[in-house]
Amino acid sequence: TSAAAALADRPDAAREALNEAWAGLQAKALDAQILSAKYAEDTGSIAYRYTWHLPKDRSWTYDGQLNMIREEGRWQVRWTATGLHPRLGENQTLALRADAPPRASVNERSGTTVLVPGYRYGFALDAKAAGEQLMPTARAVADALRPFDNTLDPQRLAEQASSTAGPLNLVTLRQADRDAVAGAIGTLPGVVITPQPEMVSTDEHFAPALIDEVKKTVSDELDGAPGWRVVTVNQNGVDVDVLNEVPGTPAPSITISLDRAVQNAAQNAVDFTGKQAMIVVIKPSTGEILAVAQNGAADREGPLATMGLYPPGSTFKIVTAGAAIERDMATPNTLLGCPGHLDIGHRTVPNYGGFDLGTVPMSRAFASSCNTTFAELASRMPPRGLTQAASQYGIGPDYKIAGLSTVSGSVPPTVNLTERTEDGFGQGKVLVSPFGMALAAATVAAGHTPVPRLIAGRETEISGDRQQIPAGVVDNLRPMMRLVVTNGTAKDLQGAGDVRGKTGEAEFAGGSHSWFTGYRGDMAFSALIVGGGSSEYAVRMLKGMLDSLPPDYQA
Repeated sequence: TSAAAALADRPDAAREALNEAWAGLQAKALDAQILSAKYAEDTGSIAYRYTWHLPKDRSWTYDGQLNMIREEGRWQVRWTATGLHPRLGENQTLALRADAPPRASVNERSGTTVLVPGYRYGFALDAKAAGEQLMPTARAVADALRPFDNTLDPQRLAEQASSTAGPLNLVTLRQADRDAVAGAIGTLPGVVITPQPEMVSTDEHFAPALIDEVKKTVSDELDGAPGWRVVTVNQNGVDVDVLNEVPGTPAPSITISLDRAVQNAAQNAVDFTGKQAMIVVIKPSTGEILAVAQNGAADREGPLATMGLYPPGSTFKIVTAGAAIERDMATPNTLLGCPGHLDIGHRTVPNYGGFDLGTVPMSRAFASSCNTTFAELASRMPPRGLTQAASQYGIGPDYKIAGLSTVSGSVPPTVNLTERTEDGFGQGKVLVSPFGMALAAATVAAGHTPVPRLIAGRETEISGDRQQIPAGVVDNLRPMMRLVVTNGTAKDLQGAGDVRGKTGEAEFAGGSHSWFTGYRGDMAFSALIVGGGSSEYAVRMLKGMLDSLPPDYQA
């Protein structure tokens, strides 16, 4: 800059202007090119092209004109601010401004947004700014914010704010809550409200826990390329004009597999019961997770739909029946006993209410949910028989799904005859999550266990034993599961389309869980009401979801 300034008629002014611009632009280099020159006696002009090289491989090129004078035989630049840029005024300089990168949205599978760039609002109390009004302000703040933090006490607030060097942070609120609270306390002395950029949900009721986990997973992938501007700045540091602007480039939007229609239908269905209730829906052809719905009672305990483990009851007869078919122990038409009670080892196994069908085809025993039939079949299987069979349906392996924490279930091998007998009808030591049972239903529908996934482009990591289910097994299971609806324990689902599945009532100390697991078209699902009692309640809940969707939805 010193060498360039020496060419000016006011070298000190030129040097100062060049140095300020260099610093303001954070310049790495400046290329100057003469495009043309005109001279007439002692005056002239030079058309120039400047290219500034700026941080992060940015460059800025523009043309201008320098006025020349000749004094004592020496040509010099007649220095003015336009020597730096044609639009630069006197007592102004140049500066580089960075613009925050635009953030991408997160969409559900049909394209509607579930997360968009927005703000949360931090509320704080500044004792110094409040001054003599600290105590009245503290009382008003405690009253206004008590719905969001019922521990706030005016006296303690005032004391804590007084002993804090800066503002005392209180709560962070979403936009709607901020608007309501700011109207009451926003103008009080000492109240500080700070907007904090954050991805916010477009619907607070749309799978809130899952969407929050997705947000944490993809937050680093949502920032696009930042934009930048070159501005003129006056002597007071105020931006005056924009000379060049390059807008930021947003990152590609991210898509998750949740289906808004299915999720909303499932959510409405689980919200009808006060007990912990949940529904998981998976697309068998792709493994995409279409819905994870829990009601408020379940939400208070965490992600029960995907992480909660429960005895599956008679829904596990899908696995037991499949194992019997694979081991050539029975076919759907094989006649098997379904007595009201059956003694195996040291255990007396009862049917629900002690019903006795005598000798019936296995398909009828399955549709009517004969505990005694499947207990007897399981008793003749080897210690690892049901463990290996369950893995064919996706139960047992661990799935590391981006954006979703899951556990499929546990079917430990057992040499104990009584335990193996109980495992055969979903009691014993068998534990499965609603996610795991939905995966089992998806396996029957697809003919193989699909790889569950949530975020498009993110692969799921699987560990643990995964065995392929034989085609002949699912070919036999499908009509048996249809019979459950047409002539069995899930008759309430008649009229809801080609639904195939299995009911379950799983006993535990003090009650029983209500289950239904099945599929319709390209939707596999599992519904659970914790402590819900008879399976008919899970069936009705699932029917509520299906009735909210077109009959051919995801057919």
